[in-house]
Amino acid sequence: MDPLGAPSQFVDVDTLPSWGNSCEDQLNASEIAAETYQEETIRSPFLYNKDINGKVVLWKGDVALLNCTAIVNTSNESLTDKNPVSESIFMLAGPDLKEDLQKLRGCRTGEAKLTKGFNLAARFIIHTVGPKYKSRYRTAAESSLYSCYRNVLQLAKEQSMSSVGFCVINSAKRGYPLEDATHIALRTVRRFLEIHGETLEKVVFAVSELEEATYQKLLPLYFPRSLKEESRSLPYLPADIGNAEGEPVVPERQIRISEKPGAPEDNQEEEDEGLGVDLSFIGSHAFARMEGDIDKQRRLILQGQLSEAALQKQHQRNYNRWLCQARSEDLSDIASLKALYQTGVDNCGRTVMVVVGRNIPVTLIDMDKALLYFIHVMDHIAVKEYVLVYFHTLTSEYNHLDSDFLKKLYDVVDVKYKRNLKAVYFVHPTFRSKVSTWFFTTFSVSGLKDKIHHVDSLHQLFSAISPEQIDFPPFVLEYDARSTSPALAGRYFTTEPPGEPFLYT
Repeated sequence: MDPLGAPSQFVDVDTLPSWGNSCEDQLNASEIAAETYQEETIRSPFLYNKDINGKVVLWKGDVALLNCTAIVNTSNESLTDKNPVSESIFMLAGPDLKEDLQKLRGCRTGEAKLTKGFNLAARFIIHTVGPKYKSRYRTAAESSLYSCYRNVLQLAKEQSMSSVGFCVINSAKRGYPLEDATHIALRTVRRFLEIHGETLEKVVFAVSELEEATYQKLLPLYFPRSLKEESRSLPYLPADIGNAEGEPVVPERQIRISEKPGAPEDNQEEEDEGLGVDLSFIGSHAFARMEGDIDKQRRLILQGQLSEAALQKQHQRNYNRWLCQARSEDLSDIASLKALYQTGVDNCGRTVMVVVGRNIPVTLIDMDKALLYFIHVMDHIAVKEYVLVYFHTLTSEYNHLDSDFLKKLYDVVDVKYKRNLKAVYFVHPTFRSKVSTWFFTTFSVSGLKDKIHHVDSLHQLFSAISPEQIDFPPFVLEYDARSTSPALAGRYFTTEPPGEPFLYT
């Protein structure tokens, strides 16, 4: 209601029913009790998840009317496009919006830029530019549209927004097929909520009457409301469901290694199929079946019968099995530990990944699932240079990863993990952990020893990574403040340089 008592034209997103509460296709209690799934049942890569469904809203209406933290405006590179979504936003926001947009100096395709909401109910407007679609440049268009949705969500995360209202970014005048675009929109949002779901409370898809039917048709594929709907939707998923973040996968860009270039690989395929049949006898556990016949492989290596190229191809195939398993497995219990997460960048612009040792209850969790979660999160990170910050702070014997697990992880992961890892900052180490690290990097793995940096205080860490680029667990800050002098602790979050750098890599 406005001050005069007239009903407001704006719509509070908290009053809209979530996709999870849409019950027309959901199992009732008796069906859930009666339905049983065997272990061998094939699950969708987009698992039924009640919590994620509760964050998603499909609403037929004008995105400019939503009362949420931010709404999305789809425009052109000069941010002057005249489409129904933009015109409605400009009309309701008032003239101040045009003045604010001039300061942005345009926006490139796939990017996202932020302005105030002015007279809108939404506090902010996130402007993005969708791609022009041409069938011969389909791959580029898919990647650009993915970037639109991903960059909007990333901006919302960085600005600590609780709710985002999406219009359909692919405007009709840019020619993008609605159904193809909807697949990208839904899977990108789904993957983002899987990884960063704690940062967003609501994601609203505001659609027109023409767009609603397509969203109603495809939402169950990516946000199934029951196990039954998940199973029924599986055959209708497209061949390309993207990587761990929903980004389109381009096979032509993947490295392929052939033992005999130019020679037919029919025999190799038969060998692979035969191996797949024999895997069921190796062990009852899914992870045992991934490994293949290890003794046979090692014997061939010792006999010199496997070339280096064949070994790399075999390792890549094994890693891909783990990656497929990681994408289809429900890893929400591991994710809830908040033991591994992405934060900012270091002083060289490289992605910073944080591992919190105290949040890893080694004796209470399935470490194979922990390995799968590591692969699930890190696969897209490791394609570029990155660094790891490991907080050993206040860990106990129940948090220590044994060398066998670390060796297994090192052996399983793809070569890009090792090549692009530029530094590991081991924060608050103990004498015992220093000795263990030395033995592990000296005798168990190669190429890692020179990348390890033991960091006794956060002040030393700030020589390589600015404090505002790391999300610190509160107990780490408290411990470090107690173990350092008050004068030094007071300098952690000032804008002054933290001192002479010693950790640059």
